[in-house]
Amino acid sequence: MSILIALATLGGLTLLLSTMLIVANKWLYVYEDPRIDTVEELLPHANCGACGYPGCRPFAEALVAGQVLPGKCSVSSVAGQQAIARYLGVALGAEEKKVARLACAGGTNVARNRANYQGLSSCQAAALVAGGGKGCFWGCLGHGDCAVVCDFDAIVMDEHALPVVDVDKCTACGDCVEACPKGLFSLHPLSHQLWVACMNLEKGEEVLEECQVACTACGKCALDAGADLITMRHNLPVINYHGPHQTQAPIQRCPTGAIVWLDPVQGAIKGPAAKQIVRKGDRPVGLS
Repeated sequence: MSILIALATLGGLTLLLSTMLIVANKWLYVYEDPRIDTVEELLPHANCGACGYPGCRPFAEALVAGQVLPGKCSVSSVAGQQAIARYLGVALGAEEKKVARLACAGGTNVARNRANYQGLSSCQAAALVAGGGKGCFWGCLGHGDCAVVCDFDAIVMDEHALPVVDVDKCTACGDCVEACPKGLFSLHPLSHQLWVACMNLEKGEEVLEECQVACTACGKCALDAGADLITMRHNLPVINYHGPHQTQAPIQRCPTGAIVWLDPVQGAIKGPAAKQIVRKGDRPVGLS
């Protein structure tokens, strides 16, 4: 008899719990548009955050909700963007591709190290030891933290221990921006071709002893730019990208090539007044 009572109790409890689960599922169910899965599959699955969303799934949700257009994903191919636009029946939209820019050109062939750092091969670690040992306090330390954190292989270190960004692979995820202890990386649209490749805040030609391509704060670029395109702040040219900036006039008289024009084919173009750098090897380490 006790066994029958136990079985009945167990059966009743099971029925009660099942009923509660069915009711809870009905009342707590959150509808999700099935188109989200399809749109997510059409995205590049980079999860880079360049679109302003934390991943492709949230971006797909925003697309289906009509909060954003497919062109916002600058990582996706044009064909991929068009496929999403056709599927959702919306306009393509457009978003200029952004890439990481490095505000330093001081590789080992032009910039001097005042100390030979030995330790963990990391810019973060080296920066904790007297700033990393580089003569220019603001210069790239060259240990490649930026290349290590880049999940898209968009950054490689050149023969002079300077990061080089592959604009085709760069997704503007911002990982390199966070990784650099000197704050040398920032994200910019490709149209920002006029670029100050230096972060040195000291003034005068004495800085050239530490780095031959450093900005000396001579101000010639600001004078030649006109229309308030460039202002000098803390001995460094600052470009106003909110106004017309598609001009190479500011680079023409720069004596060190600290301000350049970034050509998609030729790379960084210096003005005719910039001193030519011929050294292939590293500058000597030390105080001399």
